[in-house]
Amino acid sequence: MNPKARVSFFRWDDLPLEQLSSLIDRRLITGDRVMLAHVHLKKGCVVPRHAHENEQFTYVLEGALRFWIGEDEVDERLVRSGEVLHIPSNVPHKAEALEDTLDLDVFSPPRRDWLDGTDAYLRGK
Repeated sequence: MNPKARVSFFRWDDLPLEQLSSLIDRRLITGDRVMLAHVHLKKGCVVPRHAHENEQFTYVLEGALRFWIGEDEVDERLVRSGEVLHIPSNVPHKAEALEDTLDLDVFSPPRRDWLDGTDAYLRGK
């Protein structure tokens, strides 16, 4: 065991809620090599097609998301409460909240654009 390693404890409700738009907000927990995000999407919210180097798992805790995978968006996946979608590194994807949804996104490595606020695609910019 690394004697300099530090254990951390988090409570989602104690973390700051970052409002990205009127339809989406999130809370983040970041370690050295992984990031967790509670993402709240209101029904009808569309996350535009994008890709990133980060491997992603999306675990829908409440609600439902429709994903379109690939540049041509022909691979369509419906992910409901209790289900998990794995998106490999650099795979283009887009999503729509079919109802008010809470998901847990897991990224490795942590999303630099989410940490420094350069994620304009989520902010409607």
